[in-house]
Amino acid sequence: MKTKSISPAVIKRLPRYYRYLGDLIKKNTERISSKELSTLMSVTASQIRQDLNCFGGFGQQGYGYDVKTLHGEIGLILGLEKGYTSIIVGAGHIGHAIANHSTFKTRGFNLCGIFDIDPDAIGTEINGLTVKSMDEIDSFIKENKPDIAVLALPKNAAMGVADRLVALGIRGFWNFSACELCLPEGVAVENVHLSDSIMTLSYRIKETESKGV
Repeated sequence: MKTKSISPAVIKRLPRYYRYLGDLIKKNTERISSKELSTLMSVTASQIRQDLNCFGGFGQQGYGYDVKTLHGEIGLILGLEKGYTSIIVGAGHIGHAIANHSTFKTRGFNLCGIFDIDPDAIGTEINGLTVKSMDEIDSFIKENKPDIAVLALPKNAAMGVADRLVALGIRGFWNFSACELCLPEGVAVENVHLSDSIMTLSYRIKETESKGV
């Protein structure tokens, strides 16, 4: 499968394609054209075709896309069949929300541990998992070998914790700490800046006001 030199913008759109196709499967839609998909997603049909052609195309002239097949192929591209295991570091509000979100199970991720330094949090239960002390994280990772760490902890603690986890074998970070992690090549990082998102929303509101919408 052709996956070299793919634009980050294309990769960012793949989960959205996967989500919309999943919704179509639930509605028993068997096939869809790029034009019909573009109407649903507010992405041009040309852009959809260009994106999917990066990985081989998958469509047929005059037929469009087989929804289940395309959904499955995008899942493979995203690696969702791998069943990556995850831990959460930080059992505060964000950690709670992530642990209770359906994404882990529905997207094939297995949440196997939650950790914190707060004595009031340690020993409590979140979505069936008991919050463990950070003192236990080294032995837990060596025993369970999780792939991903979700960082839901303060900015000033994130870099030190990330370095520690990389040394223990963590291969990917979903980072909610508002700290830009600088990690070795080969370690994947997806930074989630909630403040960036709300500021982008502010810009869009301002633009609609300036246009008199």
